[in-house]
Amino acid sequence: MTHERSLAAPQFPGDDGTVAPELAAAFGDDVRVLQVLSDVRLFVPIIALLGETPADGDKDADMAAVLMTGADGRTALMAFSSVATMAAWDPQARPVPILGRDAARATLDEGAAAILLDLASPTFTVVETDDVAHLAVGHRLVDSAAGAAWVVPTD
Repeated sequence: MTHERSLAAPQFPGDDGTVAPELAAAFGDDVRVLQVLSDVRLFVPIIALLGETPADGDKDADMAAVLMTGADGRTALMAFSSVATMAAWDPQARPVPILGRDAARATLDEGAAAILLDLASPTFTVVETDDVAHLAVGHRLVDSAAGAAWVVPTD
């Protein structure tokens, strides 16, 4: 009897860590960024948090996503469009690839109010609370005669 084993297919095969072209083209236009963000790959930085050092001298560490607290007391999840923009912020952070809509869900799961995309970069963008909520549930931002509006996809 043989047992075949297989690994799950990677979510982003062939990903080279650069910014998604559709996101790169959208930077500078916050509405356009929101229109493409749901379906593009981002990187959430994971860092090691040193825990207590037990008597035996072994160090205990936990891994955690990075949340920042603003002057107004709100927290935000950090995310980056590329490995390079994340490394410019913190070269020690581990990049975890995630779709934009999943980053929005993670933001809400963490009790955060916003996403800080590409902090300390020329492409820095804040995705605010209402927009995070729309992205998390799969709504799409579309252009209309009255301006951009969130809609529920019918598919």
